[in-house]
Amino acid sequence: MRRCFLTGCYSGLLPKAPGTWGTLFGALLAWVILLFLPQSTLFYLVILTTIIAIKEIDKFEQQTGIHDDPSIVIDEIAGIWLAISILPSTNPIWIALAFFFFRFFDIKKPSYIGKLDKLPGGFGVMADDLLAGVLAGLCAGVIYVAFMHYVV
Repeated sequence: MRRCFLTGCYSGLLPKAPGTWGTLFGALLAWVILLFLPQSTLFYLVILTTIIAIKEIDKFEQQTGIHDDPSIVIDEIAGIWLAISILPSTNPIWIALAFFFFRFFDIKKPSYIGKLDKLPGGFGVMADDLLAGVLAGLCAGVIYVAFMHYVV
């Protein structure tokens, strides 16, 4: 059960770029959730998922001795959910833009994202992706607002 949770229903075990697969799984799952529930649900799920993930990642790291195993993508899922939860629109186009910004920040790890990534344990694994999610949501949101103001 822990492996299924940490690998995002095994999406993190797909070959090449497990973080991208996990983010895609998270974005698609968010879209399905948003078909039935309000956007704030994603924010609450981020909090719940983060609390559980930190504890489960700590247990995983204690058992394996591996920090931030690439197959663990629950951090990407929480990060993309956070990005989507702060978007001003849940239209799939804006979710896709948040996806691309999130992958950019998660891969490049500029500024404090890179520093958080170096923190030990489950907190370090989750923290950098949550900050990347905030920045991705804000960037996509700014473009949305500019688009709606100047184009539409």
